[in-house]
Amino acid sequence: MRRFLCLLLGCVLMTGAVLPGLAETVPAAETEEAAEAAEDPEEADEEGEGPDEAVPIEDEEDGDGQEPEDRNPEELPDEEDLEEEIVDSRVLQYGDEGEDVLELQTRLQELKYYTGNLSGRYREGTREAVRTFQGDYGLEKTGIADPATQSRIYSARYRSLRYGAEGEEVRNLQTRLMELGYYKGKISGNYLGGTQKSVREFQEKNGIAVTGAADPLTQEALFSPRAVGKNDTPDATRTPVPDLNGFLVDDGDTAANNGVVMPDGFIAFSKTLKSGSSGALVKQLQQRLTDLGYYEGPISGNFARQTLRAVKAVQTQNGLKADGIVNEETWNVVFNDDRIVLPNATPKPTPTPTPVPFAMTVDVRNQVTTVYGRDENGEYTIPVRRMICSTGTKANPSDVGDWVLNGRHAKWCVFPKWGNSYARYWTRINASIAFHSVIYTAVSLDAMKTSSYKKLGQRASHGCIRLTVEDAKWVYDNIGEGTVVSIREDLPDDPELKDAVKVPNLKKGTSIPEETPLPTPEPEYSASKAPDLGGRRLRSRSEGPEVFWVQTRLAELGYYTGYAGGKMLDGTVKAVKAYQRDQKIYASGEVDQKLIDLMAAPPEVEETVNLDESPAPETAGAGTETPAQTAPSPTPGPGKV
Repeated sequence: MRRFLCLLLGCVLMTGAVLPGLAETVPAAETEEAAEAAEDPEEADEEGEGPDEAVPIEDEEDGDGQEPEDRNPEELPDEEDLEEEIVDSRVLQYGDEGEDVLELQTRLQELKYYTGNLSGRYREGTREAVRTFQGDYGLEKTGIADPATQSRIYSARYRSLRYGAEGEEVRNLQTRLMELGYYKGKISGNYLGGTQKSVREFQEKNGIAVTGAADPLTQEALFSPRAVGKNDTPDATRTPVPDLNGFLVDDGDTAANNGVVMPDGFIAFSKTLKSGSSGALVKQLQQRLTDLGYYEGPISGNFARQTLRAVKAVQTQNGLKADGIVNEETWNVVFNDDRIVLPNATPKPTPTPTPVPFAMTVDVRNQVTTVYGRDENGEYTIPVRRMICSTGTKANPSDVGDWVLNGRHAKWCVFPKWGNSYARYWTRINASIAFHSVIYTAVSLDAMKTSSYKKLGQRASHGCIRLTVEDAKWVYDNIGEGTVVSIREDLPDDPELKDAVKVPNLKKGTSIPEETPLPTPEPEYSASKAPDLGGRRLRSRSEGPEVFWVQTRLAELGYYTGYAGGKMLDGTVKAVKAYQRDQKIYASGEVDQKLIDLMAAPPEVEETVNLDESPAPETAGAGTETPAQTAPSPTPGPGKV
């Protein structure tokens, strides 16, 4: 009996030791596929454009061109603290175990190729994921993660999308296809027949094998700035051969004299590199910076603290914006310009920045957006354009504060969270909100939502600043990077301003606004030249150049802070009453000729005598006169400036 129990206990212990190893020897359908099925459905990406989740459809700037959040170089690791690029690692294949296998599984999971447990053991599920990836990227489908395969895995930007796929990546695919004119359906995130047909059309137009599947090579072409739209004419020479004559210089400034050894041939820019980037391009950059004497760290393929400092040093020496981002301009200086300034040479001067021409104020209380130009002192005080708008509701308010625009804009945007509604002329304010037109129900000029148009002048959006199409286009065309937008809720109520920027009526049976008459030129104004009322009295609702004179003069005297548009409403009446009270006149709020003349008269200078000082005593027989006392500066009357 004792022998039987010992044998039984030994079997149990052996079974426990073997079972962990059996976890990946059973068919994938019973382990990794089951684990995938047990996961929650993929949640929608919440990193959109804030409450409205606007997705630009015709973005004018590649996403890689955006600047990252400012990071202190001291917070970044050194390159030697990071692992070497994966091409230096061992070949991984079935049966291997370890941290590198776990990292491989994690990366494949991020790319949606691997759905099993992150076990660190290379079994059938991992092998099949590698095999699928190799097929998508045109590699031999061995299922072995050799250095070349691992290098592609860690630098991959896209995974294959086919009929039946769903999620945010499909949504981005549909949005880009719509931008290029191939897709006209709903931005649903579901890869069905309409999406497949659009991908086929794109592949055919762009000289790619027509499969209907958005493989990584198709997506690389689709999201590149060289993608050919449906209505574009394909150009076999879309990528011009670089003109190296642009780099020829006088003998006194040649590469040989500068000690710069140029690479053989022109090295074309292909991708923005910044903190956190990794891969072969980063290695190439590090090697080039080493050759130029800017970098002394390891050639690791990891863009970290030392690489960031070296890039900023190159940019500073060569008169570029020292942001540490390797965009096309910085890349060409580093690799293709034999006039590059080396570390110990005299730096190039940084170009004098061009002043930003405009500033903008969004007045939430009055629902008016005003654009200001620069005056002779460089201050933004001259109103250039006033536009009626709809800001966020009280439940979803617009972001109050000062925001500096980064220049991102698009001709169309879509709001997936709000029933796939659309808008034109999207200009980004911050990560949450933007200027854009009133809402459309489809990407069509005939699909404007009239209820959205009629709500202009009211709080109606989810935080964005809605404008008429004409005004949104003006902002899109004229407001650029560096413009400061102030969104304010503390400005006073201004009835005259709200009355002056009413929205035009829509033409009957269409979504086209009626033509707005050209504004009347601002009347000439002189404070001392009082208008002749001809016996009339100005009262509430009066209009004309006389009202404009009264508004402007009261503003100069410090009584009126509203919009001087030549129409007398509550704001003007209130200012007139305040002026009348200070002048000891009955505060009727009406203006007659006598009051006009009083406003035009120069303010009286009141002489005051300092009673604390007595005249100097006369000295008998002195034979001299004491100078008269000097009166102090006059004090302005009430409300005067």
